[in-house]
Amino acid sequence: MATARGQFSSRLGFVLAAAGSAIGLGNLVAFPVMASKNGGGVFLFVYLLFVALICFPVLLAEIAMGRNTQRNPVGAFSALSGGHRGWRLAGKLAILTPFMIAVFYTIVTVWILIYLMRSLSGGLDTLADPATFEQVVGSPTLFIPFVFLQIILFTILLGGVKGGIERMARVLMPTLAVMLIGLILFVMTLENAGLGIRYYLVPDFSQLDGGVINGALNQAFFSLSLGMGILITYGSYFSRKDRIVESGKMVAIADTSIAFLAGLLILPAIFAFDPGTDPDDLSTSSVGLIFTYLPQIFLSMQDVVGYFGASVAASVFFALVLFAAMTSMVSILEIPISYMIDEWDFSRRKAVLTQAGLVSLFSVGAALSFGMSSFFTDFIPYGGGSRSFFDLIADTFSEVILPLVGFLVCTFCAWRWRQAGFTGELSVGHESFRGSWTDRYINFSLRTFVPVVLLFVFINSVAEKYFAVNLLAVFGL
Repeated sequence: MATARGQFSSRLGFVLAAAGSAIGLGNLVAFPVMASKNGGGVFLFVYLLFVALICFPVLLAEIAMGRNTQRNPVGAFSALSGGHRGWRLAGKLAILTPFMIAVFYTIVTVWILIYLMRSLSGGLDTLADPATFEQVVGSPTLFIPFVFLQIILFTILLGGVKGGIERMARVLMPTLAVMLIGLILFVMTLENAGLGIRYYLVPDFSQLDGGVINGALNQAFFSLSLGMGILITYGSYFSRKDRIVESGKMVAIADTSIAFLAGLLILPAIFAFDPGTDPDDLSTSSVGLIFTYLPQIFLSMQDVVGYFGASVAASVFFALVLFAAMTSMVSILEIPISYMIDEWDFSRRKAVLTQAGLVSLFSVGAALSFGMSSFFTDFIPYGGGSRSFFDLIADTFSEVILPLVGFLVCTFCAWRWRQAGFTGELSVGHESFRGSWTDRYINFSLRTFVPVVLLFVFINSVAEKYFAVNLLAVFGL
């Protein structure tokens, strides 16, 4: 007998959980980094266009597939394709991807937890030392908070959809928003913050090039958790009484708003405490910004609010990022858990414990990739140098595979499921949607330019990551 599936108690519960899956390090850290490196306002402009014109149709397609079939990605592709083996393979790729993302995401979340604990204990000056990060990632002591974090995450997942995921999202998401707005209000009072606001909000279109376009699309896709199977799975828990399109808009707006606010916090803070900042001097890495540059920015606050005040601000920020990372982690881990429940008829407890063991095993290898083990540190050569096990997972599954899965979802909904079935699902509980301008645009975009763009992004990501060749630069963009 099949195991009973969970369901969100309300549309708000779905929106908060889906937004929680999307809102994570991609919004709070990666987005400000990409904005700072790609012209600020012009990057924001292009990013918003991509969210509305390319990512939103894919978001609706994933939710519709999940709700129609009430299954995980493998079950959804299989049911809608009549059991076609090739499409089941596409579904399995959407299961493997979040699992592997959870592996490297777990380690980054452990680092965040360590930085939070140290900032709370008065060690902000130590965190501001660039050498601290190398000590943290290379120390076996990180396995203590690693175990603590795994216990918390999988305890939440044992609670199921309503008792675990939705309950956590209802608490952490509003808390995250309040903390973020509080920090922004503080930064806005600082001298020179206006320089960062101007750089961030006023687009300079002379800086628009292929790098900005490629970065904005990659960031938008990752930020909305597309291509990971998350929204297919969450869609399977979505009530047939509620409107997919309206809820999808709320998820996209919530996710984009947090990314926008993160930029409104970090860029003005950088300009306020380091007025001579050249955006090109900032690290291209999200990890570099959050664990090296930002602690220095927080420490510089002591001239205004004292060392204690600076430590409080740093603690609030790291707590905020930890909350965002945890909501994303829970969402990511739910995908393979749902697969085991649906396809292998596991109980939720058995599926959760199995995932806990597998993710922990692979995560140990990722944690050893920073000098504790030469095998994992120099794991494989590609892209012009030696890469670690952590690098391989992060590069492959956070940047290369996501647009490929998105491409498969687009082509599947447009050409295999076809317009009648797809539109019919979006119209459930929303009869006025059929034949509307939004309906026509969604179907037109999924059948034409959206899959073309995603396929090019996938090919370019493969060329850039593994062969150090940027096709946009080759074409002079």
